[in-house]
Amino acid sequence: MLIKECKGYELEKEQSNTSEDFFNRSEITFKEDGVEKTLHVLYVRYFDEIFTEFTPYQNDPIFVQDGQEVMFKDIVALVCLLKNPGLRERKRLYINSKQEFASYFQNVNYHKLPGIFLSIKQSNGYELRSPLDFILQPQ
Repeated sequence: MLIKECKGYELEKEQSNTSEDFFNRSEITFKEDGVEKTLHVLYVRYFDEIFTEFTPYQNDPIFVQDGQEVMFKDIVALVCLLKNPGLRERKRLYINSKQEFASYFQNVNYHKLPGIFLSIKQSNGYELRSPLDFILQPQ
C-alpha cells in the first residue's frame, strides 16, 4: 500500500442549524492494487484538546518534519488505518466515543510516524509494507 497523503482539518458551519463546527475530519489517501482510495475519519473536535491524555505529544504541532508542521488532526486517519487495516475497505469512519478514539492510539510506535510524513513530502508517498511495523509489541 502506498500512502499518498495524510491531512486533517476543522469542519466549518455551513448553515446556522448544523453542528459541523464541533467536528474535525482527518483523511488518508492511499493506493492499493492500482486503486486510489481515501478514508475519511470524522471525530469530535474535543478530542484534539485532550490528545495529551492518550499520546506522548504535548502540543500542536505534534512535530515538524522537514519544515512541515504536522498537527494532531493530520495523523488521526493514519493511526486508525494502522491499528485497523480492515478500514482499507471503508470510505468513512465516525468516532464520537472518547474510549473508542483513545483505543486507536494505544501501542502505536509514535517514533516512526515522522518518517511517513518525510517520505510523502520527499518521495510523493510512503510504501507501507506492514501496519504491524507501527504497533508496539508486548515484551
